[in-house]
Amino acid sequence: MSKQTSTAKNLKVVSSKPRGGGRPRSETTRRAILTATLKLLREMPIQTLTIEAIAKEAGVSKATIYRWWDSKASVVIDAFIEDHIVHTPMRHDIHPAEALLLHWRSLAEQYSDWPGKIVGQILAEGQSDPAVQREFRERFYYGRRAIVTEAFEQLRIRCPQMPDIAAEYLIDMLYSTVYRRLMLGYGAIDQRFIREFPIDFFSLLGIEFDEHEKVVG
Repeated sequence: MSKQTSTAKNLKVVSSKPRGGGRPRSETTRRAILTATLKLLREMPIQTLTIEAIAKEAGVSKATIYRWWDSKASVVIDAFIEDHIVHTPMRHDIHPAEALLLHWRSLAEQYSDWPGKIVGQILAEGQSDPAVQREFRERFYYGRRAIVTEAFEQLRIRCPQMPDIAAEYLIDMLYSTVYRRLMLGYGAIDQRFIREFPIDFFSLLGIEFDEHEKVVG
């Protein structure tokens, strides 16, 4: 069996939902498990991470982890999601273009550091194990894309001069560049890219920012 096939089998996802019939989940224990997972992922790739290591770091038993998660991949995805969402909020109290700019930059900043390595490994595993890909897509991608779609719809209301391009395509244009750089390693997610790319993108839509990065007009 190849290393890639073995890894994919090891990460196979059944469901990340708590299993029925068990005791109620302790929030303190849950947080300890996810925190331990993130700590270990700073030190090792997903491929070498084990449930045993997570349990030891969190101070719980393997049975406790398996009571609430069906696989290592489920734990990793939940840990990534909770950390990522905290650091990449979508604001609703400012102009939607400004909200999108801040959200995109926070995402790019995250992906430029170790969280980017985690999501890159999850996406790579998903290529050989559709269950991992489906889990990540359903638990993370669809929800975040819905939030961004709503922001673009609000932007169209505020800026009717925008080209008549579907929100779906606008999202792909703005965000897929980050994922391409993350997955292919072609073009760094560096400070110049994070600073300039979204400004240039919005400029193509007829939306300009002032020196304080507030929408002009």
